[in-house]
Amino acid sequence: MLEQLTGSEDPHPIYEQVRARGPLVRDNGVWVTADHAMCNKILRDRRFGVRYTDGTYPGMSGLLPESFLETDPPDHTRLRRLAAPAFSPKKIDEYRTRVEKVAESLLHDDEFDLIADFAAPLPIAVISELLGIPDSDTGDFADYGRLIAASFDQPMTPEMHLAAEKVGALFERLIAERRARPGDDVISSLVAAEAERKLTAKELMGTLVLLLIAGFETTVNLIGNGVRALLDHPAQWALFKANPDMAPDVVEEVLRWAPPVHLTNRIAHEQVDLVGADQEITLLLGAANRDPRVFPEPHRFDVLRVQQPEHLAFSSGVHYCLGATLARMEGDVAFRALARKMPDLRQAGPATFRDSVVIRGLRSFPVSRS
Repeated sequence: MLEQLTGSEDPHPIYEQVRARGPLVRDNGVWVTADHAMCNKILRDRRFGVRYTDGTYPGMSGLLPESFLETDPPDHTRLRRLAAPAFSPKKIDEYRTRVEKVAESLLHDDEFDLIADFAAPLPIAVISELLGIPDSDTGDFADYGRLIAASFDQPMTPEMHLAAEKVGALFERLIAERRARPGDDVISSLVAAEAERKLTAKELMGTLVLLLIAGFETTVNLIGNGVRALLDHPAQWALFKANPDMAPDVVEEVLRWAPPVHLTNRIAHEQVDLVGADQEITLLLGAANRDPRVFPEPHRFDVLRVQQPEHLAFSSGVHYCLGATLARMEGDVAFRALARKMPDLRQAGPATFRDSVVIRGLRSFPVSRS
């Protein structure tokens, strides 16, 4: 059943078939769940991890250096703690003015592609500043990040390998510069941690690549999916424009209704109920976010919805998205800016979608301000 997800613009009919079979089912030899309670339970259960019990990782290897996303405690805890200060609430508040200025500067054309001209440049400007990427490198940086992210669930291409090499070379150059002249950016703080033997050179590189992809991909798809949802629901768009302080509520409903990441996997480290040690479970987060036992009328986009319990767009448990607060703030700023500067925004051409099962979003979305 899950093989049908490839090439499907709307995966929810398939998700509903999975849900109808029960909270935890076998599909072509793979355990899978579309149940919110089951997903949340597994994500929070320390008896599950992202690696097999022998320490190997089930995903691809060789293209990217491993990051804390691919590790279990205690390594995950150690590496995440080193990156966390850059995403503290205080730091996020400091970034907001910069994000607002970037958003304003990007909204000047009468017709434009929402993804290429707004949703992508906004987060890449922020993550570039956070990491201390020079302005001259940000354009290539965004292109490389997009190609690397595509490698999550697509066959490797020469372009993807080249992008990984280019990103590695860029970070190696910046690491060398920070060793010679430390600053107050994330790279400098991680370089200092490496000097204190708190992480290895390989872990340093893996952490930086993860921050690039996570900081970019989550937000560009949050913005793209959100604007499409608002324009497809004119009453919701009108309600928001009349009440711009509802932006945080809009962000949460977009994350529930059309999350950037639709699935993740966990591996049992011991016998757990029906699942034996080293058996893998696919958690359909996009389906869990529309579980009717949790969210009334789950397929209805409603910015007034009470988000209780919380959706799983940012996962849960120890792997809860480190950049969640940053992504929420960027989405808040982006939606407010569009509502204020382009209240008559409309779709101006056919949208195209990413060919991805894991990361769901738009490839292009032509819009017009009137």
